[in-house]
Amino acid sequence: MSRRSQGLLGIWAEAQRQQQRQAEAAHRARLQQQREQERQARAAERAMARMHRERQTAYRRQREADARRRTEELDARVASLTGLLADGCRAPAFTPAALLRPERVEPFAPGALTAPVAMPDPARYQVPTGGLRSGARRDRDRQEARARFEQDWYTAQAAEARRQAQLAAYQQQYDQWAAGALAEVRRHNAGVEELVAGLRAGDADAVVEYFSAALYSGTSWPEGFPRQLSAGYDTAARQLVLDWELPGYDVVPDVKAVRYLPTADEERETARPAAQRRALYREVLAQGVLLVLRDLFAADTHGALDSVALNGFVDDVDPVTGRPATIFLATVLAPRSAVESYHLDQVSALDCLTDGLRGQLSARPDQRTPVRPGRRPGDIAGGAVVSHGTDGDPDLLEMDPLAFEQLIAELFRAMGMRAVTTQRSGDGGIDVDALDSDPIRGGKIVVQVKRYRNTVPPSAVRDLYGTVQSEGANKGVLVTTSHFGPGAHGFAQGKPLTLIAGPELVDLLGRHGLRGRLGPGDAGPDTPEPAEPAPDHTTLAMNWSGPAALDVCALVCEGATVLDDDHFVFFNNPATPDGSVRMLAGVIEDRAALRVRFEDLPPDADRLVLVAAVDPETDPDGDLTGFTDARIRLLDAAGTELDRLPVSDGRPGERALVLGAFRRRAGGDWDFVLGGKGYPGGLAALVGDFGIEVA
Repeated sequence: MSRRSQGLLGIWAEAQRQQQRQAEAAHRARLQQQREQERQARAAERAMARMHRERQTAYRRQREADARRRTEELDARVASLTGLLADGCRAPAFTPAALLRPERVEPFAPGALTAPVAMPDPARYQVPTGGLRSGARRDRDRQEARARFEQDWYTAQAAEARRQAQLAAYQQQYDQWAAGALAEVRRHNAGVEELVAGLRAGDADAVVEYFSAALYSGTSWPEGFPRQLSAGYDTAARQLVLDWELPGYDVVPDVKAVRYLPTADEERETARPAAQRRALYREVLAQGVLLVLRDLFAADTHGALDSVALNGFVDDVDPVTGRPATIFLATVLAPRSAVESYHLDQVSALDCLTDGLRGQLSARPDQRTPVRPGRRPGDIAGGAVVSHGTDGDPDLLEMDPLAFEQLIAELFRAMGMRAVTTQRSGDGGIDVDALDSDPIRGGKIVVQVKRYRNTVPPSAVRDLYGTVQSEGANKGVLVTTSHFGPGAHGFAQGKPLTLIAGPELVDLLGRHGLRGRLGPGDAGPDTPEPAEPAPDHTTLAMNWSGPAALDVCALVCEGATVLDDDHFVFFNNPATPDGSVRMLAGVIEDRAALRVRFEDLPPDADRLVLVAAVDPETDPDGDLTGFTDARIRLLDAAGTELDRLPVSDGRPGERALVLGAFRRRAGGDWDFVLGGKGYPGGLAALVGDFGIEVA
């Protein structure tokens, strides 16, 4: 190979090597770039992952903070309910001054009308002197400037005149408004002064108006709590009678705590235990009642109140009927001296209400278990009453039949029973189904309603008794706007039947906060009932367990002998000649009753014997086996239970039993002596031992 060829070959080889080196360098650069891109991608992924984790952490922390905030709000709500009474006691007491308005009105503020219209400045209309203009031109310019000035001046003067006219008219309007507003304030304040004067004088209208304002406008009752009332004032007793709405069960949160669950990305609520929620609700109700009492007596700067009769209610749904109803959950009669002697901000509200003030609070307010309210605003005779009810008393004789049945059902509910109207009708049917939950005297009650003007025939009473037996009820009640004759009373005596005549119905309605009258002017039925005993009587109400249908009778005796046949009180002789002992109809709560005026018993009578006997017509083969758990309730003239007297149970084979006797002691007192002697021969054998001959 020539030297030249060798040289060319070397150049080519070197070029190849150079090319190889360049390719390798490019490859290394590409690898380096790829590695850098991968590094940047990994860094970006790490940054995104870190950002995602930070966002997740921030989101979780926010959700956890939201859950804590909700829990803290629940705790704060419970704390406010727990401290309701203590916080309320720190609020300033309501005074008459809170009703006064300041004697001032908004000042006169005419705004832009206060600024006069600016007059044109003559200096702005001056024509410059000198220059190249001729004298004629300058004169013309001066005339034009003067004309503009005069036009602008007259325009400004007209605007100023309009401003002054508007300002004067506005001032006149303001003066008229301010005078009227100030007069209204003064009339209002004069009315407050008149109200305070009436409050000092014990005027019922003024007392009710003032204390209603104290409760509506007071600052201690929490915002969001209901403010609804009915009130009346008994001037003789210096007593305010009040129905006040209490918060419902939903005032206590049903959730105890909230926590966030990251795995499920949701908030989980922990339910408040039912027992804890119920206990807290009872505590809230008790505190609410005491707070109302505190506010009323604290607002009484003129000593108008000696006591307050307070009934706390909720507007809810009757669990029996499903219809809206007023359900009473608390009641108390609170003397001023007792309330003011307590440090209410430190008491146990439940103990103070039930033990200290002898009030009543529903044991299960969460289930709307009612208490029987005490005195109601409508019970006040001649007192002022402000109420959210209807105007006037409905005429029972003119009332729609369905509305009348609804009223009777409402009466039974007001007496603490469950009651609903039915769709059945006709003789022997049921108009109202009632259930008395009392474990001793309670049970199913069937009610028939007769909106009559004439005497209810005995056949209606017999039909009701058949319904009681066929329905397996504990008692039957026949309610009428009219009255019953001797035949109806005679058939009902000794049976689980109660007859309620028109006047007794009106009395029952009034005693339980309801309204009704018999015709114009509250006239009674066409044939009046016998006169009621004097108000100093005692009611002997009889109850027993078991299905026994018995006649309960009374014998007015001297020693062991009845005075005469007229002093043997039973279904055919419902009263003694002087009326001192009378069989009683219309007592729904009991199976039989007598009304006695011990002071009016004959002077030679020293014993009142009570007996019970099987009804031979209803149960000719029965005995006193089913006469168990018997007792006599002693009630005063107002219906207040004074005592309960035990009675011996019946025994197999006996058809009559001496329940016991009231015996006159030295000094005129009467003591009860338990009986127990049984008679297989029934009532005839029993009264024979007391000197009565039965043909």
